[in-house]
Amino acid sequence: MARDVSVANLLCEYQHNPLGIDARRPRLSWQLETRRPDTLQGAWQIQVHEKGKLLWDSGKVRSDQSTHVPYSGPPLRSRQRCHWRVRVWTGSASLSAWSRAASWETGLLQGDDWQAAWIDPEGEIDPKAFKPAPFLRRDFNLDAPVRSARLYATAHGLYELWLNGRRGGDRWMTPGWSAYHSRLEYQTYDVTDLLRPGENALGAILGDGWWRGKLSLDSKRNSYGERLALLLQLEITLVDGRRTVVTSDDRWRATSEGPIRKSDWKDGEVYDARRELPGWSEPGFDADGWRPAQVMEHAQDLLVASSSPPVRRMERFSPRISMSPGGQTILDFGQNIGGHVQFRVRGPAGTQVKLTLVEAPGKSGDVEPAQTFLNMERLLQEVHYTLSGNGEEVYAPRFTSQGFRFVRLEGWPGDPRPEDFEAVAIYSDMPTTGHFACSIPALNQLHSNVLWSMKGNFMDIPTDCPTRERAGWTGDAQVFARAGATLMQCAGFFSRWLRDLSAEQKADGIVPNLVPNPYHDGKGNFLVTATEGSAGWADAAIMVPWALHQCFGDDDLLRQQYDSMRAWYDFMRRRARKTHWLRRLAPRSLLSARRRRRLKVLQDRGYHWGEWLEPGDSFPWIFFGLINRLVFSAPYVASAYHKHCADLMAETAEVLGRSDEAREFREEAAAIGKAWAEEFIAADGSLKPDTQASYVRALAFDLVPADRRPDILQHLLRKLREDDYHVGTGFLSTGMLCEVLAAEGHADLVWQLLLQESNPSWLYAINKGATTIWETWDAVREDGSGFGSHNHYSKGVVVEFFYRRVAGIEIAAPGYRRIRLQPTPGGGLTWARGSIQTLYGEVASSWQIEGDAFRLEARIPPNTTADVHLPDGSEPFSVGSGIHNWRCSLI
Repeated sequence: MARDVSVANLLCEYQHNPLGIDARRPRLSWQLETRRPDTLQGAWQIQVHEKGKLLWDSGKVRSDQSTHVPYSGPPLRSRQRCHWRVRVWTGSASLSAWSRAASWETGLLQGDDWQAAWIDPEGEIDPKAFKPAPFLRRDFNLDAPVRSARLYATAHGLYELWLNGRRGGDRWMTPGWSAYHSRLEYQTYDVTDLLRPGENALGAILGDGWWRGKLSLDSKRNSYGERLALLLQLEITLVDGRRTVVTSDDRWRATSEGPIRKSDWKDGEVYDARRELPGWSEPGFDADGWRPAQVMEHAQDLLVASSSPPVRRMERFSPRISMSPGGQTILDFGQNIGGHVQFRVRGPAGTQVKLTLVEAPGKSGDVEPAQTFLNMERLLQEVHYTLSGNGEEVYAPRFTSQGFRFVRLEGWPGDPRPEDFEAVAIYSDMPTTGHFACSIPALNQLHSNVLWSMKGNFMDIPTDCPTRERAGWTGDAQVFARAGATLMQCAGFFSRWLRDLSAEQKADGIVPNLVPNPYHDGKGNFLVTATEGSAGWADAAIMVPWALHQCFGDDDLLRQQYDSMRAWYDFMRRRARKTHWLRRLAPRSLLSARRRRRLKVLQDRGYHWGEWLEPGDSFPWIFFGLINRLVFSAPYVASAYHKHCADLMAETAEVLGRSDEAREFREEAAAIGKAWAEEFIAADGSLKPDTQASYVRALAFDLVPADRRPDILQHLLRKLREDDYHVGTGFLSTGMLCEVLAAEGHADLVWQLLLQESNPSWLYAINKGATTIWETWDAVREDGSGFGSHNHYSKGVVVEFFYRRVAGIEIAAPGYRRIRLQPTPGGGLTWARGSIQTLYGEVASSWQIEGDAFRLEARIPPNTTADVHLPDGSEPFSVGSGIHNWRCSLI
């Protein structure tokens, strides 16, 4: 019998069939598929089976909820593999068939599940020196065929697993970067097909990675420890039901005489193919010259199952090969990425090949290593490869990743051919959920640049850039979280990062600049450690969870983070009550009682990065700005974010049923907003500093009394005229600029900004050949010189305007349960289309202009509704799921 509705795309904890999850009550989501319009779910039923036996039957539950439904069966155990299915009743009482079954499998949920010991593969080492990558191995015997096998592994450093000569899994950069001193993730692998009866061999290679490699602004080393270690547990079930366990222990042997002579996260890799160890991970290998691994005492109570999308090798690019003006051989891969170069080569033994990877050639056209921030050191990003001479050799770095588009090639034997090289993008494997295109190719390229900057920086954590610092700057993640959640399915990615943010948070509530924080021990760069708790950066603790809740409708994420959110907010509250040292020096008579009360709710203490990298910011002015904010703070910025966070805390508390706290936050937000307006708005409505960012922030955060908004708006429009309709904002306010102008009825000015081609503007970079988003507006100047990273996604937040305004897909209820559909034509566009794959299904909007007529086609997923606002000014109306078409006149 044909059914009106079916159920598909089952997700458990945002994954289709998760393996090794650390969840006692996993949340389940599904999508409805139907050709029948206006389909709404009226009830659901979930069944969970284990080994063919019913574990939990929810029965018919009258509810329209189809996302984040918690498993409510018997408590889950370690290693428990469950299959689940769902069926639904629609509002018309139609019953779907049962969905296809999906599965989940729990990991090791209890500390005593671990039988393995930590093992150290290294002998005596010099902590200050770079060291070879150690290889480890052991043999074991199986006397029967294998029914199933799971391998649980983690490391201090990075690890790569091998079984019987084959690589274990397709993950890269494991175990990832977390707050290692609080949370160390392990991964689970299904290795059933890699085992066989008889002799077997298990091996591992370790790299320095984030554990002891160069990190962050000052390339700090040994941030988490000086020695590498491996923890591994292989659990095997034989066909006759017997179980055997192979663990890391004193039966392993190790060597540091392998081919990887150096593997550093930032510097790159040194590989000598003459030192390769053929058959090292296969049974029967002669390891007599290897030393015994040493069992070590390391904490196991910090182990948690990996919860973010795995890092994988993704797209590949071929180069165009040319000679630079200085005679260098240059490979241009056409796309700036984060990843590595894989190549194949033939030549005499001992031939040394060197690759230097950069984002862009220098002013002369030659490739030279870039400088790090404040020119602290040369950024190497090099690969050194020594040939073995044994025919065709294929190589790719294992434990490093670079940000690059161009490569300087030296020492290549013979003439290099494009087919010998591939640039491989490496990033967290998240499905692309946002798609946009329009009739102006430059805007399509801009959208592509933003997506590639996200891919280049979302490698296990959200970094600022894949070259210089590669650090989890909280401010970058804060401004981009919603845009990122539109472009890719990053709920699990950010949820895991937020757990690390909570772990890194200090006892007084301060959030560090970097998450994970390599300066957790208080040692390291003064510029980073002395500037923690900055407005717009530390506020990620509140703003990122709220942005994700809007995009995914996940109340549990707010519950998970609420204590962290509250701790940061309470710190801001306490800081506001303190007095800046300059005000303490001033005679009391200079401050009225009213102003003293006002200052008690405003933030005038602590360092704040401020708007950061507005147009024209360069050395030495950046340095002077740092000193100024260290001495005088930035109360106009910090107090604005304090008020905005109070508003978000009120919304969060309301969602979580904390009505008394919500009322408290609203009252504080009103008090802060009133004090801010009295303190910073001049009689003529102007602000100091007199910048686009100041006015945008005031309007976006609702800091302005209703009767003063027109004044503030006029000053913003004045600044745009004075700047000849160029972007004048930096990190914090660029994402708010377009939305504020559109909301205030000036979408026409947004189009002027978007289509501006001279610096500073988005299209200036496009015209200079950019394929990612730049850190500064003029990373390549007219004379060919430059400053800053070529792969910083923060200013790419402009894509929110493409989806929310151009395509007109806006969130009206969390998770897109209700959609506001209001496309905004302009800028000479003749057509545009955008789509977002939500947890309910695809929301799509496609429009075109034919003469004076506007045609709109929209796809609304089942179990949602949309409020439609056509551009002819007619009354809005609501529609249910289905494909809809409208035609109207343009006004």
